[in-house]
Amino acid sequence: MNYYCLIAGLPDIEIDDNKLVYSVADFKKELYPFLSSDHSPLIELFYTKFDNQNLLHYVKDKETKFDDRGNITKDELEEGLKLLSEDDYSKNKDIPPYFKTFVDEYREAQNDSSEKWENRLAALYYKWAMNCGNTMISKWFEFNMNLNNVLLASVGRKYHIEVDVVGDNEIAESIRTSNQRDFGLTGTLDELVSFQRIAEEQDLYEREKKIDLLKWQWLDEQTFFKYFTIERVFAYLVKLEIIERWVSLDPEKGGKIFRELINSLKNSAVKKK
Repeated sequence: MNYYCLIAGLPDIEIDDNKLVYSVADFKKELYPFLSSDHSPLIELFYTKFDNQNLLHYVKDKETKFDDRGNITKDELEEGLKLLSEDDYSKNKDIPPYFKTFVDEYREAQNDSSEKWENRLAALYYKWAMNCGNTMISKWFEFNMNLNNVLLASVGRKYHIEVDVVGDNEIAESIRTSNQRDFGLTGTLDELVSFQRIAEEQDLYEREKKIDLLKWQWLDEQTFFKYFTIERVFAYLVKLEIIERWVSLDPEKGGKIFRELINSLKNSAVKKK
């Protein structure tokens, strides 16, 4: 199924004056009625990261306020966890199956290390998303996992600290076991040089900007010939979140960074021509 009307009607996300005319939450509200039953779960994958954060907060504090950008309401999560405790989790189809794995492990360990549990949930999320059945979207999640692992491992190596590499793909295993400067990834990971350049950036704002630029360019490359497809819809949503995050900063600083982001994208496009 193609989405000619939906994609043709999407507003321009290269906005001016630090005003976001379309939010990630708006996109979810407006988008779902247009999606086929086969494609809805693919877009839900994007919003599941907000469910992950809600779950992390909830297991530590049941009174926590939920981010309503997620797919699951607080009531739905509580009902799902209740079914889980009654070994009847299968009745709740709205909650990702890996939530059961995470909650079982969390309840058994009761470990207070927030970073450990955040990384564990991320690993489960990536593994689930990478098996979504859509080649491009699956590659998107693996790309992000690889990027985060290389950046994290680079920081760990620089400051001589042990880090928790996420996932069990070939890239993650190589990072865990290799003592080489390139983690043994030359010839295996196409984006390695780009990842390493970002890892060497000392300025945090510049680092974040370069990460988002790399993501944006990756999405452009992957959807270049996918004009009215669910992949193009997914990519637009991710780009929308990138812009939303920058313009939600302090107006002056956020606006400056946002304009630099757009200019960098435009300059990159010119160079490629």
